[in-house]
Amino acid sequence: MLRSLRFQLPALFLLGVVVAGLVSAAIALRLFRSYAQNRARAQAYHEVAKEAFGLTTVYSQRAGLRILPAKTAEQATGDRIFYAGLPLFPGEKAGFGEIPRSLLPDPRRMPKRLRRFEFKPPGSDQTLLAAGRPLKIGRQTFGTIVVAKPKTELNQRWPALIERLLLAFAAGVGVAAGFAWYLSRRITSPVLALSRAADEIAGGHYDIDVPKVPGGGEIGQLAGRFREMAARLAQAEQLERNFLMSVSHELRTPLTAIRGHVEALREGVVTDDEMRTASLTVIAAEAERLERLVGDVLDLAKLGAHRFTLLREEVEMERLVERAYVAFSEEARRRGIDYRQTVAAKPVIVSDGDRVLQIISNLLSNAFRWTPDGGTIEVELSATDGTVYVTVDDSGPGIPPVERERIFRPFWSRDGGGTGLGLAIARELAVALGGRIRLETSSESGSRFELVLPSQPK
Repeated sequence: MLRSLRFQLPALFLLGVVVAGLVSAAIALRLFRSYAQNRARAQAYHEVAKEAFGLTTVYSQRAGLRILPAKTAEQATGDRIFYAGLPLFPGEKAGFGEIPRSLLPDPRRMPKRLRRFEFKPPGSDQTLLAAGRPLKIGRQTFGTIVVAKPKTELNQRWPALIERLLLAFAAGVGVAAGFAWYLSRRITSPVLALSRAADEIAGGHYDIDVPKVPGGGEIGQLAGRFREMAARLAQAEQLERNFLMSVSHELRTPLTAIRGHVEALREGVVTDDEMRTASLTVIAAEAERLERLVGDVLDLAKLGAHRFTLLREEVEMERLVERAYVAFSEEARRRGIDYRQTVAAKPVIVSDGDRVLQIISNLLSNAFRWTPDGGTIEVELSATDGTVYVTVDDSGPGIPPVERERIFRPFWSRDGGGTGLGLAIARELAVALGGRIRLETSSESGSRFELVLPSQPK
């Protein structure tokens, strides 16, 4: 469970929230403590200064009268009161706390404003915040009244503040945990669904429904690519099945013909020399057909594995195109096809002549397959600026836009007939020779396949 993405995502999120919260809380506490201490100190000084001002006013107006004993004054203010100077009550002690004179200047020289300071009373370790004010009766300065409160009172608010911060932090972590759980579910649910879909695909089930991820993003893009992969695998499987069926049919047909003629010859059914020669001719033709089919499959496998060996030789393109043209002349005559050849240039290129001939032958074979009887097929050879063009035009039905890329895929056939290897091998060979095949097609004028080859290898 600890290695699960569903656990690690919220755990990392929470860890980040906790670390960020602790750092932020530490910084906030430090800043707030400094601010609060300064503010509390100022407020404390303000309070004791106000009380000192009030006490000096009372005692200066009621001089010599014991109207407010020291204990009563401390109870009324809630603070400690100190006095340094001449006796306030003749023959009696004032009852105020003692303060070292070294902390106070001569009251006759003190400014009119209050003096604020910190000190420790004799025999005590407690620090007090104090404000002192001169006590004047008439024009005579008797001494100084000091009102003080413990400094520790400033820190009494911290436990409550820290408790509130901890409660707020715990609430924030709870909210972050819920949000992290929601995010982890939102992220991991599609990933788990994709994982289950991958298991199905690994088991050979390509017709699965890959879930759609709401909101898009990287997971949505991954799901989209995964959906495309599943569709391509399903298509590849279908193509493989079609190929096996096509190859089985293509192999069975010549084998059946060969077996029939061989049995006829072996059993003595065919006794006439002319009939025997015809049977042997059929056997040779069907064997050549089998060899061509096996060769196409091997060529495609070698091209896919990049283990195809190409020759480098001078090739007279005029003679090469003539050979390909002549090979289909008899079929054109038999089907009444207007079969033409145009030679606009006589280039000589450095390439593999047998493979170039194979490409042109495959293009012509495709043209004759789709051109109806009485149609038109034209082969044209031209060259411009070191580039050679061999064009095959036909008057067939044309190729729909959705199929213009598929026809170059291995094992794919528009009508389910044949092996679907001719155009695939032609394009792979053209690319291997440093060229390409271009296609222009329409339902009115048929299709135009153009082989483009460089005069010199790149």
